[in-house]
Amino acid sequence: MDQHSNHHQRRNGTVSVPEPCPHLSDFRSRHGGAKPFRALQDCLRVRPPGRAAIRRDPNEVPRCASCGLSSPASRLYACVSCAAVSCLAHAPSHAAAGDGGVGHEIAVDVDRAELFCCMCEDQVYDRDFDAAVVLAQTAASTLGGGGGGSAHPPLPPPPENLRKRRRVDYRPWTPDPRERALVVSNSSPLNGEATSSGLPSGLRGLNNLGNTCFMNSVLQALLHTPPLRNYFLSDRHNRYFCEQQQKNNNNSVRKNDNKNWRLCLACDMDAIFSAAFSGDRRTYSPAKFLYSWWQHAANLASYEQQDAHEFFISMLDGIHEKVEKDKRKPQSQGKGDCCIAHRVFCGILRSDVMCTACGFTSATYEPCVDISLDLEPNQVASTKKPSTKSLHSCSGEADSKCSSQTCGISTLMGCLDRFTRPERLGSEIFCQRCQVKQESLKQMSIRKLPLVSCFHIKRFEHSSKQKMSRKVDRYLQFPFSLDMAPYLSSSILRGRFGNRIFSFDGEEPDGSSELSSEFELFAVITHSGKLEAGHYVTYLRLSNQWYKCDDAWITQVNEDIVRAAQGYMIFYVQKMLYYKASEKPGAS
Repeated sequence: MDQHSNHHQRRNGTVSVPEPCPHLSDFRSRHGGAKPFRALQDCLRVRPPGRAAIRRDPNEVPRCASCGLSSPASRLYACVSCAAVSCLAHAPSHAAAGDGGVGHEIAVDVDRAELFCCMCEDQVYDRDFDAAVVLAQTAASTLGGGGGGSAHPPLPPPPENLRKRRRVDYRPWTPDPRERALVVSNSSPLNGEATSSGLPSGLRGLNNLGNTCFMNSVLQALLHTPPLRNYFLSDRHNRYFCEQQQKNNNNSVRKNDNKNWRLCLACDMDAIFSAAFSGDRRTYSPAKFLYSWWQHAANLASYEQQDAHEFFISMLDGIHEKVEKDKRKPQSQGKGDCCIAHRVFCGILRSDVMCTACGFTSATYEPCVDISLDLEPNQVASTKKPSTKSLHSCSGEADSKCSSQTCGISTLMGCLDRFTRPERLGSEIFCQRCQVKQESLKQMSIRKLPLVSCFHIKRFEHSSKQKMSRKVDRYLQFPFSLDMAPYLSSSILRGRFGNRIFSFDGEEPDGSSELSSEFELFAVITHSGKLEAGHYVTYLRLSNQWYKCDDAWITQVNEDIVRAAQGYMIFYVQKMLYYKASEKPGAS
């Protein structure tokens, strides 16, 4: 049913309603519209974590009146007219025999609270019935509602009041003659897609300044992050203007008071972008950027090897902190509009904690610039229960025929499945409705997707009991194209509530949609070697070709080498921002 209903819900990116069943239309006209469905409201029961069922009594065990089968051995359907329960095999015969074969065609799935046409032998959609079910489900997950009692509010407004989604088709911009003349007269165009060296524009080696491969690898990925590249190359942050403004601000402060003064990382990023896209192929030394970063992260200021992910987070935090100090009006990080770092990388995670006794759900939201996923070292025949501290451990795709637990291969989709899978918390949580501590389930989901998604694979394990650390050298499969729709909060809630055709999670026009849920891989940072001594390398996807950035050396590689790489940080950009038109002809 899930695939069937999703097909109807998401046609061309908009919410659409399935074609009406003729038997359902006859049933409604014969019985006065929604009156029979209102009678079913007293039988609606909501079971944690939100699934609706039909029971006259909470402890009732439905059985087929013809063969005696019960669920889950068989799907059971209760006739809306006479309440007779039948299995899938006997439902058509009951519809044909009852009252001369008239009026008993429509039944309801007792375990899923979904309408079923016994004559069409298919599930059918009725807005009034689904409205009653969604009302009961949402009431059960809030403080004001119960767990499926007899008191129910009236039905929601008519269909025309349903929120409709608008889909805006993406059309690539092409300049008109006047705009083209302005571009030519006011810019210095790059020498085509590739330079004389045969490499795409922007590819330039970075000198290793002494165990700084961690920095070079992250900088190479950021240099070719489409939204970030467009921001700096369009002079949105002018380092000369910023430096002049900074000097003016410093003049109002005593010259010997440098306690709160730090260099601008955004200015140094602007200088690196200018150098990388200048056409000069000689290796570049990002010494000034390193010094500025040391000023921001004094605890990491040394020539020792650092963690690339820690540098990535620290660098984005430095850009964000500098912008916040320069702006008088504070802006919200959670909305992703505070600075270029968060406009590109910031998304919002949703965490649901559900009481297993009454179904009450508490939701919290948290901004994030990346998602960290665990790699389990021993997954084959593993029986270890998930812990509360290891929420994102990856054991592969549960629905695949050859899961990672049986094949011993981890996949990025499997890690995301595990990340968004409900897990039982180890300790009881106080329930605001029950007013006592109860067992609870926790489920993570993605409320809002960023323009660029960064996945950090946890390859370094630290054990406080054994007082030791080690690296997890485990292969991870990652796709070149990734659909993030199954991991969105709206999708998780739809699945939890039975894929009803209603808006969930306060879906807003600026929220994540199917249009922005498709991503393309453009950079992979790998780590080779041991925990104490290793080396970082970046693989970049430009014009559908892969390039290996190993400090000062840039080489073209085959995509099979990238697929076999030991990914540590994996970068995806929204598909509409990954310019397919720039790919070389004939590229697959």
